[in-house]
Amino acid sequence: MIGKSVSVTRMQNLDLVQRMAELARSAAAPRSVDDVLAEVTAAAKELLPAVDTAGVLLIAKGGKFESLAGTSELPHRLDALQMKYNEGPCVEAALDELIVRTDDFRTEQRWPRYSAAVAEMGVLSGLSFKLYTSSQTAGALNLFAFKPNAFNGESENVGAVLAAHAAAAILASRQSEQLQSALSTRDRIGQAKGIIMERFGVDDVRAFELMRRLSQDSNTKLLDVAERVIATRSEG
Repeated sequence: MIGKSVSVTRMQNLDLVQRMAELARSAAAPRSVDDVLAEVTAAAKELLPAVDTAGVLLIAKGGKFESLAGTSELPHRLDALQMKYNEGPCVEAALDELIVRTDDFRTEQRWPRYSAAVAEMGVLSGLSFKLYTSSQTAGALNLFAFKPNAFNGESENVGAVLAAHAAAAILASRQSEQLQSALSTRDRIGQAKGIIMERFGVDDVRAFELMRRLSQDSNTKLLDVAERVIATRSEG
């Protein structure tokens, strides 16, 4: 009997390792962050049978939030409740704690209004993991169950690995967006420099210096100056 139990555990561990490897490959591929997060929340349900629904909550600077990758509509409703009451495990995990676990929302005292509301909806257990995203945005991977005491230490270990994949996907997406923005900015400034060089017969160094001085004198971003220069060509 003990041998059989060990064999089952080994098989579960192997499945877990294989699934994590698949997630790592998907996160590294050029795919949208929404697709990767959807795979992470789906994997949470697959790898942790206690999970009835899962989602990701992102909180931007200023308190704006995005509820993403829900395996059902329920996580989005739970996120909305947290924003309404300004309390709850997902917000706490996103902003402060690394892991926040609730064994029974019917007796949870940390977030009284939120807990009472979700218990009425039949959600009794929760497990939230902080996502390391950026200084501007916080996030949490959130797992919920309809029965009390649904999660344990093993759930926390698996969830922590999934949260790392989710955070990596978010960071990779943002870095890609920043790179694309930087390349676009460089191209527009280069285009504006070309127009100035052609129009005034100066070299690229002098053209850039003219744009920089105009930016400083008018307290305008360099990119905005470039856009105005480009607009003069179309007007001409």
